[in-house]
Amino acid sequence: MTAPDLDRGPFWFGGAGIGNLLREVSDDEARATVDTAWEAGVRGFDTAPHYGLGLSERRLGAALAERPRSDYLVSTKVGRLLVPGRGDGDDLDSGGFAVPDDLVRQWDPSPSGVRRSLDESLGRLGLDHVDIAYLHDPDVYSLRDGLSQALPTLVELRDEGVVRAVGVGSNSVEALEAAVSTGMCDVVMLAGRYTLLEQPAAALVARCEDLGVAVVAVGVYNSGLLGRDRPDASATYDYAAAPAALVERANAIADVCERHGVTLPEAALAFPRRAAAVRAIALGAQSAEQVRSNVARAAATVPEALWDDLRTAGLLAA
Repeated sequence: MTAPDLDRGPFWFGGAGIGNLLREVSDDEARATVDTAWEAGVRGFDTAPHYGLGLSERRLGAALAERPRSDYLVSTKVGRLLVPGRGDGDDLDSGGFAVPDDLVRQWDPSPSGVRRSLDESLGRLGLDHVDIAYLHDPDVYSLRDGLSQALPTLVELRDEGVVRAVGVGSNSVEALEAAVSTGMCDVVMLAGRYTLLEQPAAALVARCEDLGVAVVAVGVYNSGLLGRDRPDASATYDYAAAPAALVERANAIADVCERHGVTLPEAALAFPRRAAAVRAIALGAQSAEQVRSNVARAAATVPEALWDDLRTAGLLAA
């Protein structure tokens, strides 16, 4: 297999929402969300065992089951196994998903753990291969073990044709720098660290371009702060209350956007794609309405002068 072209449609569909992220979503709502994305031209779909303890993978697999396999790409992740849990509560407090805790996550970057994880994901998805397999959040538990055990195993699986491309997904710039340095990554999933608000991963993105490593940017709204035309004190940043200084900065960026007839979310979606290494962005959704909103935002025309004015105002690095 050859590595896939990641530039499919307006964006990739992020599957955490249909795994009941923070709230319950019915099967019908989840199906309508995926169907709406497909109708809008989305052809890349990202998921993970972590998302709803397998629920996202099962729902995504069901929604794509009757679509031609050659028409879409799917990525999933390894590093967390799903093993039997207590089954007397839910996952909200420990994992953030509104699902029963009959399963729990178990970190396992070992070769056998990676192979088991991917095999179980393929079963939930109803597929015989995925297009990208990411090592998920190795910085959270053992970056060393992840890069020395899991990543070489993913390369073996790529050579065997079970995956077409391999990489690492993280919100840690340091972890992704280390992953890229191994020379084994085809792609990295960069969460929340190369956005209109802040770009601590700018050097990493430039290095990926030099090395031919593709970047998929996620968390481009910084978990909510850039997702509104005018963020207020209730805005969130990295899944917590946004610091006042960041809310102020986001509103200052919005001031400049308004002068150019662009909304803050529209600019937030356009910004990462300006980097040649960023081959796609992924956006999560829990409803058809959210998908349609993201599609409209992604289609907005953002004038080049906006970026010049943001740099002049000191709101965007040169």
